[in-house]
Amino acid sequence: MKSRKTSWSRKPFPTVDVVIEVDQEDGRPGIVLIERKNPPFGWALPGGFVDYGESLEKAAVREAKEETSLDIELLEQLHTYSDPGRDPRFHTITTVYIARARGRPRAQDDAKNIGVFTIEDRPHPLAFDHEKILEDYLRKKRGKSGIR
Repeated sequence: MKSRKTSWSRKPFPTVDVVIEVDQEDGRPGIVLIERKNPPFGWALPGGFVDYGESLEKAAVREAKEETSLDIELLEQLHTYSDPGRDPRFHTITTVYIARARGRPRAQDDAKNIGVFTIEDRPHPLAFDHEKILEDYLRKKRGKSGIR
């Protein structure tokens, strides 16, 4: 077996993303998306980098609060996504959580804008691999297995 020598600077970065379920003003169920203030630009799920010494769950709660001002309750872990091309800046591995929140989100931190959208009326395309993540989320909500 061939030995792989990798420098510490070439390791993937751990990140988290959160599908935040919240009711729209008209009572319809929605999800929170942020418009990114920094490159890569576009609409995305709230999320970010895990700090050293921080659990994935604490990072998800912190990032959601920093970007949306919402206090969230993590419901479950959706999946971990590791495609080396998922982030155009560098190799990241994200663990995605499904969470619930109440109240109205406010754009903060890295969020230029924020919105609560139904799955059908969300902006397209989303940044990173967030279209794929939301497809998997929707499949799970509809009770179908087989997250890719």
